[in-house]
Amino acid sequence: MRFPGSPLLRAPVYLAQAALTIARTERLGEAAGPRAGCVGAGPELRLLIVGDSSAAGVGVAEQSQALAGRMLAHLAPHACVTWELRARSGATVRAAPGLLAGAGACDVAVLALGVNDVLRETRPARFAHRYGALIGMLRTVHDARLILASAVPPLGQFPAFPAPWRDHLGRRAARLDAELHAVCLATGAVHVPFDIPLSPQMLARDGFHPGAPIYAEWGARMAGLALRALS
Repeated sequence: MRFPGSPLLRAPVYLAQAALTIARTERLGEAAGPRAGCVGAGPELRLLIVGDSSAAGVGVAEQSQALAGRMLAHLAPHACVTWELRARSGATVRAAPGLLAGAGACDVAVLALGVNDVLRETRPARFAHRYGALIGMLRTVHDARLILASAVPPLGQFPAFPAPWRDHLGRRAARLDAELHAVCLATGAVHVPFDIPLSPQMLARDGFHPGAPIYAEWGARMAGLALRALS
């Protein structure tokens, strides 16, 4: 269904739908479990994961089911992985450098950011500038050899959001992801597309965060990219 009117005229509708969605959506906690450690055997691999609620494992109970845990399950048979997770629900690209305070060096950095920038209406140019600065920080301060940047998810496909606000979020997410893709091309980071099906069975019960099937596929994909790039 198409909704008439300019974005400015539809803004009150978006605000009302956003408030109602926030009020009705179940608040899920971050996954429990360790956020740092060493697993596996073989060549040393230092892994750093940085991001928002999806990196923190919201949508599953334990970190072993979340992005970090699923990556480690695929990496541990091939490497001795020293890993660290720096993630917080609600984090934006602007907040990411603060999450990195005290983090050590890494060979592989995995980024999962952008959803909250969509929701907070971050301007595309500002988003691109901040993301580029974050990638630069990971290279110069944390010695990252490989940076895997998860695409901004297609929020227009998430059932938790009602139309027409969902359509607006979808357009904004696509715009920020295009900026992210350009930043990755310019900086040598790897843009990892989001093409996992978003059926209700794949999502957490809030209809917004990843469920265990998404984390499993996402973690396997990121681990495979890391192993291929560093082999």
